[in-house]
Amino acid sequence: MKKLLQISLGIVTSVGGFIETGQIATSSQAGAAYGFSLLWPIVIGTVCLIFLIEMSGRFAIASRHTVADGMRERFGANYFLVTLSIISIVNLLVLASEIGGIALALQFVSGVGFQWWALPVALTVWLLLWKGTFGMIEDGVALMGLVAVCFVVGVFVMDPPWLEVAKGLVPMLPDKEPLHYGFIAVSILGAVIAPFLFLFYSSGAIEEKWDKSFLGANRVIATVGMSFGAVIAASILIVAALVFPPRGITDIEGYDQIAPILTPALGKWGFYLFAATLGISCFGAALEASLGQAYLVAQGFGWNWSEDAKPQTDPAFSLVYTGFIGIAVLPIAIGVDPLQLTIFSMAITALALPFGVIPFLFLMNDRNFVGKHRNGWISNTAVLVIIGLSFIVALITLPLQIFGG
Repeated sequence: MKKLLQISLGIVTSVGGFIETGQIATSSQAGAAYGFSLLWPIVIGTVCLIFLIEMSGRFAIASRHTVADGMRERFGANYFLVTLSIISIVNLLVLASEIGGIALALQFVSGVGFQWWALPVALTVWLLLWKGTFGMIEDGVALMGLVAVCFVVGVFVMDPPWLEVAKGLVPMLPDKEPLHYGFIAVSILGAVIAPFLFLFYSSGAIEEKWDKSFLGANRVIATVGMSFGAVIAASILIVAALVFPPRGITDIEGYDQIAPILTPALGKWGFYLFAATLGISCFGAALEASLGQAYLVAQGFGWNWSEDAKPQTDPAFSLVYTGFIGIAVLPIAIGVDPLQLTIFSMAITALALPFGVIPFLFLMNDRNFVGKHRNGWISNTAVLVIIGLSFIVALITLPLQIFGG
């Protein structure tokens, strides 16, 4: 019964990490501009993420190391420092976007400009990290994040043409603006396969002291949790495709355009449910991104680290997330548009994918780390495909950002 509860909480937590400002922004833009035709990047990204999340958990269980530990020990300090620099930039942009998402949600319900909410939001995120425990952060915020299921409800209330929806699962060339189409597709992939997710996940497995009895649970959590999150992301895109084009909105330039997305299906409550979804999901993602960065730095340099420990026990770990939040809040506090920052950060995340993915091919086949739990041919094939996809995405991201973004 206890294991079943842990699996259930793990699935809920996975959903909480999957749905955040990047998913909401990119899915809404995709639905408004291209209808259902960009559902396929969500599917491809989710399949890739399932493999990476499962391997992150299996690596932690079998080796008693996190992915960051493994990268440093297997590839040395130079490779780790390069990876740390790149992923830190990505994480900083993601965290700033999440703070912006929370601040915008508060603006929607209060009428006070989002930049005025930036510092209180950052302080709240920091305070919960400083005072909270890993279980409180992981499970508590994730449970509240289930409000995002309102988008699934919205889909069934609006009853879309399911045959047309199904066609969006197959990649095809668009009838208009192919560069913009490609840019949004790449941004969706960046939103789905965010490096902080599997870095956070492997650290969480160590925090919660998963042993080899959790190997099956890890597989279930990775598969069901990520799939559930993908259903919600797809629902956001479908609702956007049903709501915005009939109103003549095909180019979303701000979150204020996205805010009424649920009102045709759920009435006036739809507006508040959207604000709650945006605020809570971004709050959870901000906590995970901050912790993920602190885990990455502390593990890479061999410092003490644990969210369950008191800050005086691991001061360097606490200092990392404190400084990280302090820097990330600045663009939102000075009024940088959160939607534009989000879309840009998702594209940069896609650019950084190879650095986060390549280590899995070596770590998951190294007997010194994982022993008999190393990858089989299916997982290795998946990793090779993901690496190839990540290189393609990285090569085309900058041109698409320049000409289609």
